Amino acid sequence: MDEKAALPRSVQLIVNSPEQMRELGRRLAKLLRAGDLVMLSGELGAGKTTLTRGLGEGLGVRGAVTSPTFVIARVHPSLSAGPPLVHVDAYRLGGGLDEMEDLDLDVSLPDSVIVVEWGEGKVEELTDDRLQVRIHRSVGDTTDEVRHVTVTGLGERWASADLSVLTA
Repeated sequence: MDEKAALPRSVQLIVNSPEQMRELGRRLAKLLRAGDLVMLSGELGAGKTTLTRGLGEGLGVRGAVTSPTFVIARVHPSLSAGPPLVHVDAYRLGGGLDEMEDLDLDVSLPDSVIVVEWGEGKVEELTDDRLQVRIHRSVGDTTDEVRHVTVTGLGERWASADLSVLTA
């Protein structure tokens, strides 16, 4: 493997509102294709589901993208010829990939875009090629809508991807 291809590529963004977070998701969707794994991390209320809602809009999938906390995973089929969106919330899952085995993410991955909230330490074994999105916000008693978002591409799939299109 080319050592340069394995280096992570990152872009940092500042998002000032929920609508901007959705727009970031719509822009990110343009980079995604079947077989992509996107891992989202951030505090409760950081905007992970809002970003995923924008991804769903950008991918043109059916159904409202809402938090799958209590159902663990939702599949949103494409309304066109694109890949379905599999939206997973791993917050209540304590173990690694073994605990998520019933979701058959490894079977879904080649044909879908899989977005996993709270997936760190749980789904990395699915693929070396993944996009990590970390969303940081002020915590405590604040009405601050500002989010600091870091998007990092890992593996060969993302080695030549132009993540700067996300800053447009």
